Amino acid sequence: MDQQSNQLSRESYTVACICPMGVELSAMEAMLDDIHPNIPLKSNGSYTLGRMGGHNVVVVVMPEIGNNVAATVATELLDDFKSIRFGLLVGIGGGIPVEDEYDIRLGDVVVSKSTGTIGGVV
Repeated sequence: MDQQSNQLSRESYTVACICPMGVELSAMEAMLDDIHPNIPLKSNGSYTLGRMGGHNVVVVVMPEIGNNVAATVATELLDDFKSIRFGLLVGIGGGIPVEDEYDIRLGDVVVSKSTGTIGGVV
């Protein structure tokens, strides 16, 4: 069957994963159950599209590290994929603040929730 005939629309993707470096991108691509063909987009972003379980996922790697770059990548991603409901920053967590009562290590999952005027980003 022709891959293009099975191509999903941009509105089909509801989960986004932003990877600061290529090593995280490789790990995310390995976790996808299926990789979908590329679709035309407004931005010049380079995305990997796929499925993980019952979710259609957009994976993008940042061109360089930094908060401003992450904000730009997230904004462009949300402009290209309007149906995104969940966004995950997938990385080694080197920027997570550490307080005495918390021992955050590689492999831990950090979840943040927005409340009031706080955007929910650690």
